[in-house]
Amino acid sequence: MSQIERFQDLPLEEVIGDRFGRYSKYIIQDRALPDARDGLKPVQRRILYAMYTEGNTNDKAFRKSAKTVGNVIGNYHPHGDSSVYEAMVRMSQDWKLRNLLVEMHGNNGSVDGDPPAAMRYTEARLSAISSELLRDIQKETVEFIPNFDDSDSEPTVLPARFPNLLVNGSTGISAGYATDIPPHALHEVIDALFMYMENSAVTVDELMTVMKGPDFPTGGIIQGVDGIKKAYETGKGKIIVRSKTEIESIKGNKQQIVITELPYEVNKANLIKRMDEQRSDKRLDGIADIRDESDRTGLRIVVEMKKDVDAHGILQYLLKNTDLQVSYNFNMIAIYNRRPTMMTLPLLLDAYLEHQKEVIRKRSDFDLKRAKARLHIVEGLMKALSILDEVIATIRASKDKRDAKENLKASYEFTEEQAEAIVSLQLYRLTNTDITALEAEHADLTKLVAQLQGILGDEKKLIRVIKKELQDVRKAYAEPRRSVIEDAIEEIKLTLDVLIPSEDVRLTVTKEGYVKRTSLRSYQASNGKDFAMKETDELLLDMTSNTQHHLLLFTSLGNYIYQPVHELPEIRWKDLGQHISSIVQLDPSEQIIHAAAIESFELDHTVVTVSRDGQVKRSLLAEFYVQRYNRTLKAMKLKKGDEVVSVHFANPSDDIAFFTMGAYALTYSLDEIPITGVKTAGVKGINLKDGDAVVATTMIAKDSQNFFVVVTHRGAVKKLARKELEPSSRAKRGVVVLRELKTNAHRIVDVKYVPNDAVLIPQTAKGDSEPLIVKELKSVDRYSNGSFLVDVDAVGAIQRFKVKDF
Repeated sequence: MSQIERFQDLPLEEVIGDRFGRYSKYIIQDRALPDARDGLKPVQRRILYAMYTEGNTNDKAFRKSAKTVGNVIGNYHPHGDSSVYEAMVRMSQDWKLRNLLVEMHGNNGSVDGDPPAAMRYTEARLSAISSELLRDIQKETVEFIPNFDDSDSEPTVLPARFPNLLVNGSTGISAGYATDIPPHALHEVIDALFMYMENSAVTVDELMTVMKGPDFPTGGIIQGVDGIKKAYETGKGKIIVRSKTEIESIKGNKQQIVITELPYEVNKANLIKRMDEQRSDKRLDGIADIRDESDRTGLRIVVEMKKDVDAHGILQYLLKNTDLQVSYNFNMIAIYNRRPTMMTLPLLLDAYLEHQKEVIRKRSDFDLKRAKARLHIVEGLMKALSILDEVIATIRASKDKRDAKENLKASYEFTEEQAEAIVSLQLYRLTNTDITALEAEHADLTKLVAQLQGILGDEKKLIRVIKKELQDVRKAYAEPRRSVIEDAIEEIKLTLDVLIPSEDVRLTVTKEGYVKRTSLRSYQASNGKDFAMKETDELLLDMTSNTQHHLLLFTSLGNYIYQPVHELPEIRWKDLGQHISSIVQLDPSEQIIHAAAIESFELDHTVVTVSRDGQVKRSLLAEFYVQRYNRTLKAMKLKKGDEVVSVHFANPSDDIAFFTMGAYALTYSLDEIPITGVKTAGVKGINLKDGDAVVATTMIAKDSQNFFVVVTHRGAVKKLARKELEPSSRAKRGVVVLRELKTNAHRIVDVKYVPNDAVLIPQTAKGDSEPLIVKELKSVDRYSNGSFLVDVDAVGAIQRFKVKDF
């Protein structure tokens, strides 16, 4: 029977749900979230209480941290020593807490993220202000509960004689809840509390006249008063915290940025590393050196500029791209009435005030009981001294102490406590002086009892006591505000001219993927000749560009590569150049089909991509700008087996012309192609016959009078006037532009739309063929097959046309 009772058949989800529910409740209430009254998590409260009970206070010598940690683990907090020590160290770090709760000797970490020394090396004690958190705890002011093994008792909350949750803030993550409450200036919080005491209906706007906003221990500049107000009203809000910086001029016509304060919880070493990466990765040209000159006098980071570089622009870039500026999100959740609650500023003040009222009432009640007990004894002693001879005679006539007490009670109506005090009285107390002292003590005690009864009976007197004690704390511990608050969030304006020095360069891209940026000096020294390129390769782009421009490379698989021109390595004109695979990894079957240098992504242009199967798409040029570009990016989504055949940068007023291998042509306005995002597949551009494919597309500018020049696989070339192709609509079959032959019909290889004075070079399997002068070609109608101008038997199959540059 006992064996059967040991096991229960329960659904797994029920068991897991129950256990996780208990675990969640524990970590929410008793681990990760602070109490709204004293602003402490259980581990912090236990550390402070353990140090207090051990006498490890501000007026005593420092004590080994390991001793305190052992005491905390052994008596109150049965968890790992590292978690206890980490919590203890955090309370001693002046870049984490606005008012330190623990003082520590030795290495307690650094703002660079360095770990503290082991607890066997460091020494600690409570700080002076911690005594205000623990003051009067021995006067039954807070509830005590048994510790984990019932061997001792611990407080559920500390008396907290100042609003610690707002002063030191808190951060924590539990199950389903997280909290982020920033630190504030002690004197401002107390002033806000005074205002709330005067009028509990006070508005957040009124409170913010004295409590301006957070005050971080690391200083910094806080921007966004609206975010602070929203956080105080709702518990959630966002502010911007930026470093305190100055720009100094130094010799050699140079400037430097000096950083003296960082945003809260920003790791200094990581920040410097990130700033240096911007310089070494050439994302930010203009920084000569970054130095950490921090010492015991304070923080100082110096960012030195190169000669004639404007530091203001560099600073804007660093604010935007590093932790020199961060956002801080309020999430003011605390344990209030034993449950996690989103706290507003008035609710936080109210929670603290109600706690203080309870603390002062309990303390007054405790002191009143003690005062009354002492007063009772003093009255008995005074009565005894007034009838001293009779009392002495009674005592001398008694058999022992117990009998003496009973006789005093019976003869003179003394109480048990008074009789005990009389028989325990030392002989020297019978002097005349001591009678005077007893009378003075009686007067003081009578006054104290009346005062304590007044506090307990009158709410206004109670408030006055809280105010006076808070005023004393304010006077003793108030420090000047460290963070500066600015109303508006300043917009960061990046100027490309400042970040990247403007320099004209020669930019080249080859079909096989060799990319090169060459200085104009190197280009001109070679007269643009002797360009290093493989024999089988050909140029896709060769133009003068600028270091502030951007390079876009489009591939046959519908991808594109983005690369700022200034990040390309500078290579001599006579050297081969850098292969694109060393910048971005391409698929083995992927080829670059188009390259373009973009001056600005703000131009009113669209990018038109066309696939071999007749799909077409149009996307805004602005969508091709990216921040991260260490891989290929999607320009057009393709079906399996399809590939991109052409890419165009078009004006909104342009028309587009499709030419298929089977000699169909279709033109229509770009307006018929909807603008879509870069990752879409687009729409059907032309209705193809089975086995047909798009081989070329051209853009037709409005009012242009260029000519279409068509070349076929048999070497026939024909020149068509624009009027021969009447505009139609999207997804049609189009019109025939070559007469269909029964045997060896012409198949279109390439088409160019060029002015009459252009020169075209047919590119063949064996290289370039004889140039074709467009104006010497006769313009024919759609049904002509043109003239055989390229001897394909001699020069090989035609691959495409190339427009000759002059």
